[in-house]
Amino acid sequence: PAAVLAALPGARAVGGAVRDALAGRPVQDVDVAAPLPPDAIAAALRAAGLKVFETGLAHGTVTAVLDHEPVEVTSLRRDVVTDGRHAEVAWTTDWREDAARRDFTINALSLTADGDLFDYFGGRADLAAGRVRFVGDPATRLAEDYLRALRFFRFQARYGRGAPDAAALAAIRAAVPGLARLSAERVWMELKRLLAAPDPRDALGLMAATGVLGAVLPEGVAQDILAALLRAGAPADPVLRMAALVAPGAAAAPLAARLRWS
Repeated sequence: PAAVLAALPGARAVGGAVRDALAGRPVQDVDVAAPLPPDAIAAALRAAGLKVFETGLAHGTVTAVLDHEPVEVTSLRRDVVTDGRHAEVAWTTDWREDAARRDFTINALSLTADGDLFDYFGGRADLAAGRVRFVGDPATRLAEDYLRALRFFRFQARYGRGAPDAAALAAIRAAVPGLARLSAERVWMELKRLLAAPDPRDALGLMAATGVLGAVLPEGVAQDILAALLRAGAPADPVLRMAALVAPGAAAAPLAARLRWS
């Protein structure tokens, strides 16, 4: 990441790496954003001696590799058109505009190579308080991409403490019909990450109360079996936990086919 930041004047680390560093948690992948169009980013990285793979050029993303360590680098973006699943984007040089299109305040933080933190929407305070809150109007963020309803519960399971954000829950409850527009692969991707949390039961209870769990798992659920699995100290394996979560008697093969499992 240091080599990438050095190659791109004005670039910052963004998203999960900044969030987890502030939370004192292990940092996994470091993502970088820069106020340059993707072709200029790629040229600057190659000039600095890094390998560049154009992994998501239409969305403004390239992957830089140095010493076998990949770093995703994305142009600052603003949404032009959204349809609840995908977005058409345009490049911008405005960091606040880029942060405003992100899902939650705790994911809208950015950090310079010199350690200067930029927090346009109160994400640092929300992180300290254990509050998962949408950037701006929750209904607007959900209408841009309904997967954010599931992402809310994943982040609630890992970072939330105390009462969940009431405005977020109300907007999610109203957005449940939009979940039908999501692909099975994207739904399972989020469910898998939620089920890998140390203890997902409270978040799953919130999902049930808002109607989200019934929408994505119409086969029915049995949280008491999952609770027994957790008490037994079983591995935090998402497929194992899904097997415990789905109601007894539910046909496993149709569920696996619907979620496009291997």
